Amino acid sequence: MCGIFGNITTNNTKSSMESTIQGLKHLEYRGYDSTGLAAFKNGVVEVIRTCGRVSDLESLCLNSKKDFTCTIGHTRWATHGQPSEKNAHPHLDKKKTLALVHNGIIENFLEIKEFLKEKEIECVSETDSEVIAQLIAFYYSGNLIETLCHITPLLHGSWAIAILHKDYPDQIIALAKESPLAIALDEETSTLFLSSDVNAIQRKKLKIYYLENNEVALLKKNQVEVFDEKGMPKEVSFTLSSFDVESCSKGSYEHFMLKEIFEQPTTIRKALEGRINEFLGTSFFDELCLSTEALVSVQEVVLVGCGTSYHAASIGAMMIEEFARIPAKAEIASEFRYADPIIDKQTLVIAISQSGETADTLAAAEEVKQKGALLLGVCNVVNSKLNRISDSTIFLKAGPEISVCSTKAFTSQITILALLGIYLARLHRMPAEDGVSLLQEIKKLPLKIEKILQNAHIVEKAAISYSDFKNYIFIGRRYMHTTGLEAALKLKEISYLNASAYAAGELKHGPIALIDGGVAIIALFGNHLTNSKLISNIMEIKARKGIVIAIASEKREELERCCDHLIYIPSSIDSLNPILHSIVCQLFAYYIAKQKNTDIDKPRNLAKSVTVE
Repeated sequence: MCGIFGNITTNNTKSSMESTIQGLKHLEYRGYDSTGLAAFKNGVVEVIRTCGRVSDLESLCLNSKKDFTCTIGHTRWATHGQPSEKNAHPHLDKKKTLALVHNGIIENFLEIKEFLKEKEIECVSETDSEVIAQLIAFYYSGNLIETLCHITPLLHGSWAIAILHKDYPDQIIALAKESPLAIALDEETSTLFLSSDVNAIQRKKLKIYYLENNEVALLKKNQVEVFDEKGMPKEVSFTLSSFDVESCSKGSYEHFMLKEIFEQPTTIRKALEGRINEFLGTSFFDELCLSTEALVSVQEVVLVGCGTSYHAASIGAMMIEEFARIPAKAEIASEFRYADPIIDKQTLVIAISQSGETADTLAAAEEVKQKGALLLGVCNVVNSKLNRISDSTIFLKAGPEISVCSTKAFTSQITILALLGIYLARLHRMPAEDGVSLLQEIKKLPLKIEKILQNAHIVEKAAISYSDFKNYIFIGRRYMHTTGLEAALKLKEISYLNASAYAAGELKHGPIALIDGGVAIIALFGNHLTNSKLISNIMEIKARKGIVIAIASEKREELERCCDHLIYIPSSIDSLNPILHSIVCQLFAYYIAKQKNTDIDKPRNLAKSVTVE
């Protein structure tokens, strides 16, 4: 969470402050409780902060001079201390000799506060971040690199930190531990950048270096020096990377979420592109560098993820068991690392994260590495930490996902997991003809999604009709249960309404007590094997005056009789129907949130990339 952005410009480019504000705008998905920046002015570190959004910060900066050449900025997701101006970053030390921005959590900040208090240094904010600034100033004796190497062992937790110091004019000092921070150079303008996410820099080509754990970097004009945890200089190599800047624009869409929903035919085509061998009835991944021997010896598959990625993991586990007949299970990443999991070299662990920077998923991945299991990342960001620590990574190729509420990344994750399931199945026992049949169904998905999107107005009409309800319950069986969990999450995230999901057969074991005329039930008829059973569950709901909206792929007389509203969509096989039904539920959530006039792309209390535990 939280976004850090900084840059050092040359005199012939636009001001560093203006560039930093633009960068922070592209980082607001990481948090938008408060924001601020620091720059040098006449040799003094000047700080501007606000409890508002980056646009509010921009307004505050209009009256400032535009000739700054060195700036750091921050957009906050509150962990310690409520959103307020005093808790906004950057933080200053007692004597205002330095300004500091921080992403992460200092777990022993109370202990450090007590130490500082004994030294007659009082913190003015409620944050854990301010103690870092105060501690640096207390121990500083003329060499900032040496000071940072001295204090970092005193800090427990994770951090990405950028600092401006009065003794280092027009320079940025950066350090990181278990939190992403990238240094980038635009050679065309000779501008140096520092960012939590290089996509925020909005340049088509950049030379990039990602700070490793406990490294310290000193950024000057056209120069970067990197030091190890003992303060010794390190030789580092920058990687040339290209970016799709146009993908970060909303285009003609009102919200990024709607744009990304409508991009899904394209993103699924990209996920499939070059990965299907229909002649052999299998899939393949050019970037997969796990040996066939290792994969053939796999006895169990464990998939880990958080939030939406956990839902994709749950669906993926069902697909892998169904296709390959290998025991597979999904685990919530934040729980997995503390469970002392029973895994070994015959276990394949698939870690799923859109950003590749999710703190809990990375911690689970580190646990996997320590136990010697195979670690496969599924990720959307090529230069992410998950990619760097995994034995191999499969990329979604979905392009930047800007809206906090994940849509296209989720369906791309399921698509990749379906292909991976087929690949493992063909290595184990699946006949080629079964692989061909599955691949043919997968190839039909983009056209079926396009048909759903062409009828988005039907979903919009339903959403408007039922937008006054305060409580929603999604029900389904097998694949549709997990699809319902994801649908409920989408509705909660952006509309702030109470939404939950249950396996339909579990209703009579407790949740049916919630049913009355004030609850809208969304029934997902995407599991052909159990659809008849689901109709029986709906009859139980109707007997208690529940309102039922059904999403189905085949017309049935019983449905017409017992449901209050029907939305028909194209049909697929049970294992792929989560993709089609999820897109309808994404639209349903979007249009309800639009009726509620919520901040759809930046819902309250949330951040896109959860980089703290």
